[in-house]
Amino acid sequence: MRTPPTLLSLTIDSAVINLSDFSDLSVIPDHILLDLFLRILRAGKLTEKVLRLFIATGKDEVLSLVQALNIQHILTPVLPTITINENEVDIVIGALHSDLKSFLNEWKPIFSRFHLIIVKDPDLKEELQIPAGFSADVYTKSDIERVVGSSAVLFSGYSCRYFGFLVSRKKYVVCVDDDCVPAKDTAGNMVDPVAQHVVNLKTPATPFFFNTLYDPFCKGADFVRGYPFSLRTGVDCALSCGLWLNLADLDAPTQALKPKERNTRYVDAVLTVPVRSMLPVSGINIAFNREAIGPALVPALKLAGEGKFRWETVEDIWSGMCVKVICDHLSLGVKSGLPYVWRTERGNAIESLKKEWEGVKLMEEVVPFFQSVRFSQSATTAEACVLEMAKTVKEKLGKVDPMFSRAAEAMEEWVKLWKSVGSS
Repeated sequence: MRTPPTLLSLTIDSAVINLSDFSDLSVIPDHILLDLFLRILRAGKLTEKVLRLFIATGKDEVLSLVQALNIQHILTPVLPTITINENEVDIVIGALHSDLKSFLNEWKPIFSRFHLIIVKDPDLKEELQIPAGFSADVYTKSDIERVVGSSAVLFSGYSCRYFGFLVSRKKYVVCVDDDCVPAKDTAGNMVDPVAQHVVNLKTPATPFFFNTLYDPFCKGADFVRGYPFSLRTGVDCALSCGLWLNLADLDAPTQALKPKERNTRYVDAVLTVPVRSMLPVSGINIAFNREAIGPALVPALKLAGEGKFRWETVEDIWSGMCVKVICDHLSLGVKSGLPYVWRTERGNAIESLKKEWEGVKLMEEVVPFFQSVRFSQSATTAEACVLEMAKTVKEKLGKVDPMFSRAAEAMEEWVKLWKSVGSS
């Protein structure tokens, strides 16, 4: 006598037929999800969209099966296809929390192709929890002390990412904070920020004449009428500043006044920041050509009593202004826009406001200073530019606040470290 099918078996059969109507499989128990995936394979119904659904669950059993069967997940970048050499890219992650399992599993479809540099915040006591399936080098407080020794450069909090920049040996460095997960574009597809960042860096930038149709090297765009042909070849792009959805990068006063403010707009655009224009660079989601401007990303400006959260530090803002004026001098480009990540909430704006206020006031001195910075013609490398700028910081800003003098010393020390670590 034939055994009748179970209710679970009938349910899975129905799901196989109607899977195109599903948008999320993460709530399905692991053993049922694996059975569903095998049924999909046997039925010959594994499409790119269906594969993305299963990978998005982050379940180890499914991911292991995908890897064992060598099923290729194709991620199509928005811009023209550019070959990405995995051996040219390091992904740097500053770990401020010990449990990285959820974070890394969310990124597994993208990050598992590349080498990871994970730098543990020296003040974090717990052991890092890292899932299998990644090629990663992990650096702890003892590693930092062994490489750096006694130095004016500090790598605590979010600054630990700069140690990753220091020890990387790849041409391109991509940095994503551990409070971010992959975003989805307007069509519901997972965004591959590594691919998009590399495309930004490998296509020219146009800082000397603004193109009103955004990046002319994007698919579907071009140079607009009146754009000088002599400038259409552009210059090399050295820095790509990605954006994020959900929690915007507001300062503590704004976030305190607008606690429910969220960024929900996905703008499918990239633009070159014009020469001599400043921008607030955030280390949340950036990539750069390490060979061209690596030393210009300097961990230097420390606020008195600053905390751990984004609102409580302006170090990456200072670093971004340093790298922007250096890019301008060296005729290198900076792009902003795609790619997006999704940023989760962290920190208390009211408490952060107490720690950030000094930085808010200092910006009124900092911006005019960077707008006035000029380098000598002999400064032809990022290292030389950083040293010249450190001298100018001492002379012009040191008298405003001793914090700037300490920043200048840290900039000089950073160049020494960059050279010594690089030569070893």
